[in-house]
Amino acid sequence: MAETLDPLSPSVNSQASMTRQAGLMNKLRMRIGRGGPSNRPVGEGYVEFGEFRTDRPGIKKVGTFAGVFCPVVLSMFSALVFIRMGYLVGNAGLLVTLAQFGMAYLIVIFTVTSICAISTNGAVEGGGVYFMISRTLGPEFGGAVGTLFFFANVVSSALCISACTEALVENFGQNGYLVGSSPGIPDGWWYRFLYRSCLNAVGLGVSLAGASLFARTSLAIWFTMLVCLGSAFISFFVTPFALIDKPDTNHIVNVTAFYYTGLNSTTLYDNLYPNYGRDYTTTDGQMVDFASVFGVLFTGVTGVMAGANMSGELKNPSRSIPFGTLAALLFTFISYIALSLLTAATCTRDLLHNNYVYLLPINIWPPFIAVGMLMATFSAGLSNLIGASRVLEALAKDNIYGFLLKPMVSRSGNPVVAVITSWLLVQVGIMADSLNAIAQVNSVLFMTSYFAINLACLGLDLASAPNFRPSFKQFSWVTSFLGLAGCAGLMFGLRSLYALGAALACGSLVVALHLLSPAAADPKWGSLSQALIFHQVRKYLLLLDPRREHVKFWRPQMLLLIASPRQSAPLIDFVNDQKKVRFVIQGPRTKILDPL
Repeated sequence: MAETLDPLSPSVNSQASMTRQAGLMNKLRMRIGRGGPSNRPVGEGYVEFGEFRTDRPGIKKVGTFAGVFCPVVLSMFSALVFIRMGYLVGNAGLLVTLAQFGMAYLIVIFTVTSICAISTNGAVEGGGVYFMISRTLGPEFGGAVGTLFFFANVVSSALCISACTEALVENFGQNGYLVGSSPGIPDGWWYRFLYRSCLNAVGLGVSLAGASLFARTSLAIWFTMLVCLGSAFISFFVTPFALIDKPDTNHIVNVTAFYYTGLNSTTLYDNLYPNYGRDYTTTDGQMVDFASVFGVLFTGVTGVMAGANMSGELKNPSRSIPFGTLAALLFTFISYIALSLLTAATCTRDLLHNNYVYLLPINIWPPFIAVGMLMATFSAGLSNLIGASRVLEALAKDNIYGFLLKPMVSRSGNPVVAVITSWLLVQVGIMADSLNAIAQVNSVLFMTSYFAINLACLGLDLASAPNFRPSFKQFSWVTSFLGLAGCAGLMFGLRSLYALGAALACGSLVVALHLLSPAAADPKWGSLSQALIFHQVRKYLLLLDPRREHVKFWRPQMLLLIASPRQSAPLIDFVNDQKKVRFVIQGPRTKILDPL
């Protein structure tokens, strides 16, 4: 009998006898077969945890700093650090802002421990978080969460592009800070949509060039961002008392200038407590509340997945993802806290309410902040676009949606069709006019993804799965549960309608994929539900004590040894009948029927 070759088997991948002819036969078998995961040729598709394969030749990989740390920092800064810090401190006050950062980072840290646990438990392939969840919770739940995570990346990319357009208008629009009294670029809804479309097209071009190119350029972008952020911190100490003009985009108030006091204890005290005002970036000047502030703030921590999304381009994902992500979290947390403190100690409440880009006019050289705004938002949008395309390609390779996503699979290593599809959806997202409105949807989608990651790790730990042995030792079921509870509490406590919609969408996708998905019909991965059922059955079997059997509850235990089931059918029927008869026996006994 010929030996069956499994293209995902470690032993097959390690054999030196895999010749060019065998590779051709595998490709032909995949084309004429069902196209499921088991028919993929060597070097394609995704593998289960603990299985390894050789890398495709010619694909250059990136390290921890350029592949994880820099993309995570740039994605987390996005629109928050240069464009919306005044919005946070001006409305929520310093104390509430620091408390919100504390809550957001606690949830993210708990989630990162779960990510580190899964990523250090075995091989991590392309698709990032989707790959981790699907191999843990099965194709139905993993596919549903992966779909939501794909749309979360799309919405986040639209958010960052909208922020980049706002930075363009504030700097180069009519009466912009860098053009002065010159006409500048025109403003209006259609003009802003044009600017967003152009930025999105540039992002498409870079994405088609390859994720490795972006990973390498992110190092230069990070150094530029560091210089811009450093100039902002220095400016708080050297810029004297000044009147700051109202931005031309603010049509809510009639006052034309506001005070910048420099480091002042009175200013700090006045900015300690909440004082919610109106958002001048909306058409009707909507009132700001705690939930809207937290929704915008949470966009500053959603970029923590950028390193995991690049898992397919990393040299050593199991090592790079934990170290790079934790280092980026520490760096961004220190930056946010320092910027919040200095903002509250130097800027009056009126200035923060009516000028969200206050860092520009107070900077020692305003072009520093302008460059920081544009590079932070554009690079974050590009990172999310690349991440969305990778998740979409992973869904296609795993055959989650069957023929619907089959064109998304790429043979060249760069999913061109998936990139174009993601770009088109981002193009739809940028039609929303309010950056803050996009931020609310973005935060709920990412919190849903964080909820699923913590749920996966919690289930693995409680089920005592034998193959779940992460080398990351700071993980426990307590951290997963706290992250899970925190995400659920904040989602339903702050944006209950959005959270309910995300939960219903995820539940509907789980049911639909269970009934219709080809991957669910022919599963190749382990399922957490089966592990939990086995854990419970084993626990109750161990609770059985044979010394406590009573005649009222005794059941016959029969060991039936047969040579051929077809020839011994009467004997099998006899044993089945005996199990249904009520025995009156003085003590338990075991019947052994051996026809042989």
